[in-house]
Amino acid sequence: MIIRRAETGDIPAILDIWNPLIRDTSVTFTTVEKTAQGLADDLAARGDAFFVAETARQILGFATYGGFRGGPGYAHTAEHSVILAGDARGRGVGRALMARLEDHAQAKGIHVLIAGVSGENEGAIAFHRAIGFTQGARLPEVGRKFDRWMDLVLLHKRL
Repeated sequence: MIIRRAETGDIPAILDIWNPLIRDTSVTFTTVEKTAQGLADDLAARGDAFFVAETARQILGFATYGGFRGGPGYAHTAEHSVILAGDARGRGVGRALMARLEDHAQAKGIHVLIAGVSGENEGAIAFHRAIGFTQGARLPEVGRKFDRWMDLVLLHKRL
């Protein structure tokens, strides 16, 4: 497995991983599926802060980060996403992506990474805790999807 910067040629594979999670699960609160153009715009905006895990020319997952909140006071805090294909879970892919992402963020002057996780995604909460994130807050019923209210769990890690 290699971890490398995402390229525009990875867009179809990333969409194949991301959109079913948007459409069919509560791991994200969004209901708007990603488009090729929207993802191309994200790749351009994030620059070298968007990574994929690849083996045998297959994308297993991705991780990226961007601004947490606007304003100069938050310039050293970023929010990240790490998303894996179903068959990549439990194989160290998420850990490898996050290690690369954390190294990159730290080199760019990021002091704290934030994870905003659906309260229904117990696996992602456990994963983040296992790699050193601490729960900072649980915001009850701030997300809505599938006609139900959902909690948002905020986790953070100092780099």
